[in-house]
Amino acid sequence: MYRSIAALKRGQSTCRACIEAGYPLESLPVIAPGAGQRAFLFGQAPGIVEGEERRPWRGRAGKTLRRWLDLDEDEFYATFYCASVTRCYPGRAASGRGDRTPSPQEQRLCERWRDEELRLLKPRVVVTVGGLAARRLLGVRSVGESVGVRYELGGAVAIPLPHPSGASSWLNLPENRARVAGAAELIRAELAHL
Repeated sequence: MYRSIAALKRGQSTCRACIEAGYPLESLPVIAPGAGQRAFLFGQAPGIVEGEERRPWRGRAGKTLRRWLDLDEDEFYATFYCASVTRCYPGRAASGRGDRTPSPQEQRLCERWRDEELRLLKPRVVVTVGGLAARRLLGVRSVGESVGVRYELGGAVAIPLPHPSGASSWLNLPENRARVAGAAELIRAELAHL
């Protein structure tokens, strides 16, 4: 157990659990910038840009996410403590389309970071981004069914979003884009209460 977010980040920065377990990773752990955020953003795994820069949501998906939430980069990082199911860029998928989904064992190896972050931060707003994050944190079956739905999570309001990477065709349907807009509006309303 960590006593502070700063100590936890130091522990994360030296984590080698997945590498020692034999998983092929393409980066060192990506660490959330800042401190004192009251909202928690939980994604799947860092992408290639995030792995290179070791900072979350730096690539195209991050730009899309900030646009959905109507936050500039500084506001985004000041508002959200950014975390993910796994903390290192897992590499490209074997198919060549998108990034590799971390294995269930890799996901379990990183759970301790999420659990400690939630314990230390006690966020009032939690936003899951993508199906894997929503399943792992909220236990939902499908992110498509849960986008914009309000969940309770340990005293926090949790609202799922789809992944903004564009790899999924789910966002191609106008009714789904409308659901994302509604979810973003709910999130902004919750953030206004912080």
